[in-house]
Amino acid sequence: MSTLASSSTDAEVLAAYDDNASYEEDESTAKAAAFITACRFLLRRMARKSGDGTVEAELSPDLVRDELKAAQSWLAANGQTGGGALYADLSIYRD
Repeated sequence: MSTLASSSTDAEVLAAYDDNASYEEDESTAKAAAFITACRFLLRRMARKSGDGTVEAELSPDLVRDELKAAQSWLAANGQTGGGALYADLSIYRD
């Protein structure tokens, strides 16, 4: 279950992004999944229109999208594709 929720502050979302960015180095599918969630939160929260109609953003949405795609690709290649079946091998089972 994700540690982020709609009530998470921007600081908490940014911390989750930073804390889980090392998913590849740590070879952690859990961190990759948390990183993907943080990217999604950031993408939705980043683009904010100011009073004069200009858009302000701390991070580039393109950068976050690229990082999100990389994390999804890594996660798919490293064992968690979501919804996969697990089969047991009972060929050596004895009575």
